[in-house]
Amino acid sequence: MSEGDSIGESVHGKPSVVFRFFTRLGQIYQSWLDKSTPYTAVRWVVTLGLSFIYMIRVYLLQGWYIVTYALGIYHLNLFIAFLSPKVDPSLMEDSDDGPSLPTKQNEEFRPFIRRLPEFKFWHSATKGILVAMVCTFFEAFNVPVFWPILVMYFIMLFCITMKRQIKHMVKYRYIPFTHGKRKYKGKEDMGKTFAS
Repeated sequence: MSEGDSIGESVHGKPSVVFRFFTRLGQIYQSWLDKSTPYTAVRWVVTLGLSFIYMIRVYLLQGWYIVTYALGIYHLNLFIAFLSPKVDPSLMEDSDDGPSLPTKQNEEFRPFIRRLPEFKFWHSATKGILVAMVCTFFEAFNVPVFWPILVMYFIMLFCITMKRQIKHMVKYRYIPFTHGKRKYKGKEDMGKTFAS
């Protein structure tokens, strides 16, 4: 390789202006993501607001139904990954290796570990809405389609997928929402002390 052939380097071995700009832009973006992490409710309110704005835009423009359908399928896929355990119990049934979900009341508490964590779910859902919003600015994505059929397909797909997911949850006895380890009360202190 000759001098300056590696990605982001100029002829003199220093990073190019464009490379430094995008690196700095990525650092600022990551910083904002890191700062937003503890504010779960605020993040989801903003995402729902963006979703509402997108729906109003699609309603007023009377088009881009294929983009909206694709966004709905994408969000359904994210939601199923959010509800699913990281390690699928149906695959763990045959082997005794690795962690498993508790099946009896007296087993040790194991928190539910998701295949798609909440933050990544929020981040991907928000990016999906923004990409769909950008697509509504291009006429090429406005494919004419009879939208009631898309709504019917989506409702059928949602019902079938959620039925399968709920059956899986019942069969392997897991709930995708844990609120921490159950706390048990010990024996009450009577205030008596033993004298030796």
